[in-house]
Amino acid sequence: MQNFVLDFEKPIIKLEQQIKEMQDYARSEGISLDDEIDRLQSKARKMQSEIFAKLTREQRVKLARHPQRPFTRDYIERIIEDFVELHGDRAFSDDPAIIAGLGKLGSEKVIIMGHQKGRDTKQKLHRNFGMAHPEGYRKALRVMKLAVKFNRPIILLVDTPGAYPGIGAEERGQAEAIARNLFEMAVMPVPIVIVIIGEGASGGALGIGVGDKILMMENTWFSVISPEGCSSILHKDAGKAGEAAEALKLTAPDLLEQNVIDIVVKEPPGGAHRDHDEAAQILKKEILDVLKKLKKMKPDALVAKRIEKYENMGFYSQHPFREG
Repeated sequence: MQNFVLDFEKPIIKLEQQIKEMQDYARSEGISLDDEIDRLQSKARKMQSEIFAKLTREQRVKLARHPQRPFTRDYIERIIEDFVELHGDRAFSDDPAIIAGLGKLGSEKVIIMGHQKGRDTKQKLHRNFGMAHPEGYRKALRVMKLAVKFNRPIILLVDTPGAYPGIGAEERGQAEAIARNLFEMAVMPVPIVIVIIGEGASGGALGIGVGDKILMMENTWFSVISPEGCSSILHKDAGKAGEAAEALKLTAPDLLEQNVIDIVVKEPPGGAHRDHDEAAQILKKEILDVLKKLKKMKPDALVAKRIEKYENMGFYSQHPFREG
């Protein structure tokens, strides 16, 4: 699993390799190096804790994009039983960039969907790098309406660099598809839980990103624009993405402080890419805890609270319309 290594991970990986070599040597020679191995393991844990406690926003963005990070299907395979995937928007085609279906989360019957990226070149092209077309958002809405029909909670896993901006997508109504989802999700009378599991960029994220509770994995980002896009517009230089990331305040702790999200979900030591199984079990527990509370609310109260939540985000003013 651990093939790709970020710069700030290298000291940890190097030490872990030394530990493995020492364990292999001790095993092959039939000798005990337990004391030395324990000392190095303790050193590795301390180093990892210190490095991850001081991550910059740009480094967290890099972690969110880590190619070994668990994607939507990885979580579904680990926490959803009897998953049945549903395809197509019944208007144009199926969009592999979004996976949607139904299954069981513990004892809860749920609808679950999310953006899906690929790992190798073939998968990335098939999934369009996790960038959904209009038919992807329309498929998501079709499946969410099934959740309303059968009174099932909705779980939405967000991980996209943005909605696909191609000519065909725009011709088929990309903006309208996202806007329609925002409108419909705002008033759906079932619990909706949003989880940012990787990148949460712009309208591509919001297209399946309106709900009662918003959870963010510890090393993810959520913003109206990527650091590179922001830097290109403001500085005419994508190389200043680090400065842009600091200004955007797009990490989970930032957004929790701003009351944009509700819960920061802890990741396994070293990040979710280091242990998919543990990351999935941590997330499963958090979602079940949230659903338990949301299911106690009546549908009308649920919708009213959801609308109030989004009305309270940000700052705005209203001015009376003047003719002439």
